[in-house]
Amino acid sequence: MLTSLFATVLLAQATQPASHDLVIRNARVYDGTGNSWYYADVAVDRDRISAIGDLSDQKAVREIDVHHRALAPGFIDVHTHVDEDIHTSPLAENFIRDGVTTIVSGNCGGSVLNVKTFFDRITHEGSAVNNATLVGHNSVLRKIKGAVARKLTEAELDQARQIVDKAMQEGAIGFSTGLIYTPGTWSDTPEIVELMKVAASYGGIYATHMRSESGEIKAAIEEALTVGRAAHCRVEISHFKMPIDTATRFGRGTTLAAGSDLTLKMIEDARAGGEEVWLDQYPYTASSTTMSTLLPDWVLEKGGDEAKKILRDPQQVTKVLGEMHQLHEVTRLRKDMSFAVVTSAEKHPEYSGKSIKQIAQMKKYWAEHPSGGELIGEATTRPASATTQSSGNPWDFVEVSMEDQYRTVIDIYLDGGAGGVFHTMDETEVKNILKHPLVGIASDSGVRVFGQGMPHPRGYGTNSRVLGRYVRELHVITLEDAIRKMTSQPATAFRMKDRGVIRVGNYADLVIFDPDTVADQATFDQPHQYPVGIETVIVNGTVVYENGQMTGAKPGDVIYGPGKIN
Repeated sequence: MLTSLFATVLLAQATQPASHDLVIRNARVYDGTGNSWYYADVAVDRDRISAIGDLSDQKAVREIDVHHRALAPGFIDVHTHVDEDIHTSPLAENFIRDGVTTIVSGNCGGSVLNVKTFFDRITHEGSAVNNATLVGHNSVLRKIKGAVARKLTEAELDQARQIVDKAMQEGAIGFSTGLIYTPGTWSDTPEIVELMKVAASYGGIYATHMRSESGEIKAAIEEALTVGRAAHCRVEISHFKMPIDTATRFGRGTTLAAGSDLTLKMIEDARAGGEEVWLDQYPYTASSTTMSTLLPDWVLEKGGDEAKKILRDPQQVTKVLGEMHQLHEVTRLRKDMSFAVVTSAEKHPEYSGKSIKQIAQMKKYWAEHPSGGELIGEATTRPASATTQSSGNPWDFVEVSMEDQYRTVIDIYLDGGAGGVFHTMDETEVKNILKHPLVGIASDSGVRVFGQGMPHPRGYGTNSRVLGRYVRELHVITLEDAIRKMTSQPATAFRMKDRGVIRVGNYADLVIFDPDTVADQATFDQPHQYPVGIETVIVNGTVVYENGQMTGAKPGDVIYGPGKIN
């Protein structure tokens, strides 16, 4: 009788429906591989995907019926500038609301150097996103020699190797350069190779903001490929682009987009020769960096204090103005500096959202009308009799020369500097690059504080913009391919194990969205707007965003590089 009872219990256990932590039902699954979608339920237990298929006979602690909307792997953003901001903004809301579940910090040569402390703090305090980091070349150089224009000595090079080695052992995922920024701009290729060899010995990737993204772009690509070959490592070329003036010089118009066709062919040839190269792109026609990049490189080569001395010396300023004239008016055929727009200037909040030309007009107006009103923060007050134009500003049609505008750039630097957005590309090149199979999607953004400054809109809507504008509206790429570019492609390039694909056993980083409504809302004029159509975001099996609200959960993991020493 006991034997019969035991058999009955076993039979009951065998036939009882399985119970999961979470089941997402009736999903249109885009698995991240680029394959066509399929209908399925997806079960999650703890932090992993535990079952996929018809799970109608299985129970769950919680169920989400998505009614045939899209379920994709959480998006992986391999080019961010979050770094230590993740400590003060651990929810990383602008990323989560755009479907991003994993970020890579430390790009463009700037990073934390104490990787262990950085990761330990994330582990202790929590984060809504998964975090990886590169170790940055410029940060290493500043620690050793400061922001000066000279090569490292042999002893300093050994120090730099040790810093990179330590960072890789502590879990950095690779090594990054920002070769338009000081002091990295003064490093030669052999120095970069030597440091990358250290990171490569641990399986690290080389991620580079190249030395040029315009006139010397071909040489810059070749340098990036040279580093990869010499250091025997994978290469990720960051925010791949083609400015209008460069495309024109390359003969744009003879094919669909001759400029980017030429540079993409260089990458294809490198791949054909056995070199593993990847690209990422943000889907906008404007870049973003500091206004100091508008100054000649030599001005900054001995550091900020020396640069200010130069820019206060009338003779040196004459030389600076001459070189700016040559670059902008002669080489790039620019008529004004309207392409450069200030995003933030600590000492001049009234500059935010205005171009260099507009600031020059404003400065000239107030210099000529000292009793005509005054600037108070971001507001303008003036007598009612002041002449205004359609925008409400009395300076809109003030005539300013290019020299006036160059001097405005100098004044901004001398008064604390500013961040900027640079409108230098067009849609043809953006679309041509986006279509290429080696190109992934990345924001090049940091954590955004809602309502603060006038940042690039990519910080709020990069992925949603691709899904809405370039997939649904313009049909540049398919939805399956767009998701691949946001998930399995970056996961493969950066060797992120068990992420980027919806597969049993992989981490449950998931995003639910409506393909019919997903869209970015952020614009250059009004950047602080979250996207629409992203409905639910799940990180390591925990819901972090739903019903238009952050849940406050911080289940994000630290993603260590392959060289991590336990």
